[in-house]
Amino acid sequence: MMYKCLSVSKLLYRLLSALLIMTLCAAFFIAGRTIFTASAGKSGEKPVPLPVIMYHSVCGKTPSDYTVTPQQLENDLAWLKNNGYTSVSARQLIDYTNGIGELPGKSVLITFDDGFYNNLSLALPLLEKYDMCAVVSIVGRYTDDYAPADPHADSYSYLTWEDISQLAASGRVEIGSHTYDMHSNKSKRNGCAKLPDETSEEYTSLLSADIGLLKTELMQNCGIAPAVFAYPFGALSRESLPVLRDSGILMTLTCREGMNYITREPRCLYGIFRYNRSGLLTTEEYMARLSAVN
Repeated sequence: MMYKCLSVSKLLYRLLSALLIMTLCAAFFIAGRTIFTASAGKSGEKPVPLPVIMYHSVCGKTPSDYTVTPQQLENDLAWLKNNGYTSVSARQLIDYTNGIGELPGKSVLITFDDGFYNNLSLALPLLEKYDMCAVVSIVGRYTDDYAPADPHADSYSYLTWEDISQLAASGRVEIGSHTYDMHSNKSKRNGCAKLPDETSEEYTSLLSADIGLLKTELMQNCGIAPAVFAYPFGALSRESLPVLRDSGILMTLTCREGMNYITREPRCLYGIFRYNRSGLLTTEEYMARLSAVN
């Protein structure tokens, strides 16, 4: 009888142990499924459409493909505001792709290329008026050589280092790189694109030196490390991206037109499309292209 009693006890113990194990397994399965579902939901977020405006000079000169008047810029910003758009910063986009924060449903990125003085004197007050922000990508040599020689004329001057610091201090403008001295297509090289007869080593060394020089001067003069790079003339090469990444660039801007779709993946910020804002178009004509979802 003692033997049988021990057998029953052991059986009950084993049954209880098995039940406990099954319960724990079920709990872990449910918890794991919940975590997986939450993760899948996050990665399955719908991409955020992002139109990007590419301005250059803003002044009272006759409008051209790369010049708009202050009134045209104001009309653009008013149109964006009245149609429910919110301008976002490069930092917001970088954070979003790294899983931090959210983006407005109708986001727009505003950019200015070349570093004209009028981006400070005429564009910044309008950004402040309409509560918007922008990226201004400068050419280092223009700031070193041209700006000090003939500063602070709205129609043609470039930003000095002091001007750049003032823009950055406004909280409305992020400073991007537009190369130090590769903004030219008058020689055999087109912008910062690789030459056909140039080795990859020669090209990467040249581009790295140019990008590094502007990065150094921005840090020394303004305490800024650029995270955005605008390709001069939109000319690029497959060898350029590793160099830019190594220098700390987290977003690149092209001149190709089209809608961007921003996800939680940082890679989506390399090769951003932009719509050039030609002063030969009215605000309504330009915005009809910008707001079309492709």
